[in-house]
Amino acid sequence: MSTITLAALAESIVLGIALAMDAMAVTLSNSLCEPDMPLSKKLGMPIAFAAFQMGMPVLGYLGGTCIAEYIERYAGIVSLVILAFVGSKMIVEAVRELREPEACPATRLTWGTIGMEAIATAIDAFVVGVSFAAEGKDVVLYCGMIGVTTLLCCLLILALGRKLGSRFGPRAEVVGGVVLILIGLKAFLGL
Repeated sequence: MSTITLAALAESIVLGIALAMDAMAVTLSNSLCEPDMPLSKKLGMPIAFAAFQMGMPVLGYLGGTCIAEYIERYAGIVSLVILAFVGSKMIVEAVRELREPEACPATRLTWGTIGMEAIATAIDAFVVGVSFAAEGKDVVLYCGMIGVTTLLCCLLILALGRKLGSRFGPRAEVVGGVVLILIGLKAFLGL
């Protein structure tokens, strides 16, 4: 059993926060579009997002371990490419949202929609899970912290929603994207 280092714990928390940015943005958008949302949905959203953010990297890790022997030699570059791609994608989507904000849908938020949003916001986490396999990361620590930080960040957004919504919104996704790119650089440089 591996020992959890302070550096690994800190990195897993920062990574969790960076990956939670999409889920936070969707949580904020949903709560602003449906201000009278029932409490069950307000709490169900963060739980669904956290569950998928925690589960998808596990699936990515399992898939990555199947090909780990092929990518182990190039783990740093694989991690950099994956995290830089995911981070850049987050930044591009955030800039697009800043330029052309989406309008609220005319219909009420359904549980099916929440499920689809949870999957969509966690696809990046699946890809990051592949990098965990390449780097030999402690999947339990990293995936657990991704889930916990997503849950806490989404609950925080619900609590602060309207106050932060107009001020930060997609800008937080830009920060999350930059953090992912920096973590990829760290892996590439072997730091």
